[in-house]
Amino acid sequence: MGNREDLLEGAKRCLVERGWANTTVRDIAAAAGVSHAAIGYHFGSRERLLVQALLEELDELDARMAPDGEPLAAADRWRAVVESFTTDKSLWTSHLEAIAHAQRNDELRARLAEGQRRARAEMGGSVALAMVLGLMIQSLIDPDSAPTAAEAIDELRELANESRRAPNPD
Repeated sequence: MGNREDLLEGAKRCLVERGWANTTVRDIAAAAGVSHAAIGYHFGSRERLLVQALLEELDELDARMAPDGEPLAAADRWRAVVESFTTDKSLWTSHLEAIAHAQRNDELRARLAEGQRRARAEMGGSVALAMVLGLMIQSLIDPDSAPTAAEAIDELRELANESRRAPNPD
C-alpha cells in the first residue's frame, strides 16, 4: 500500500478506537506509519481524511451485511443494521459524532446527506430511516434496554395493524 491507503486504514482504525472527536492528526499518522504532513498532501485536511475513512467503513459494513451483493429484504436489512449497533458500536459512535460535526462542515454534511438518501431507499423510506437512527441512539446510550430488531419490527407491525383499525379522521 502507498501512503494514501495507509492513511485511510490508519484513520479507520483511529475512528473505531478513538472516535471522531478524539482522533488527532498525530494519531492517524502514527497508525499509518507516515508523516502527518502526508495527510495534507493526500487529503487536504484531517476532516477530509476522516470523512473518507468513515464513509469507507460504512460501505464495508454495508457489504458485510449483504455478502452476496444482493439487497436484503426490508425486515432482514433492519435486523442486520440493528444488530450492527452492538457488533460495530464504535463505528456507529463515530458516525453519530460525525453527524454532529457536519453542522459546521458543509462537505461532511453533503457526503452524509448522500449516504442518507441511499439509506432511505434501502431501509424503506424516511420514517423507517428515522426509526432506525432512533434505535441506534437508544442502543448507544442504553444498550441493555434498547429493543432488538425483532422487537422493533413486532412493534411496527402492531402499530400498523392498530392504525388500520382506527377510524380515519378525514
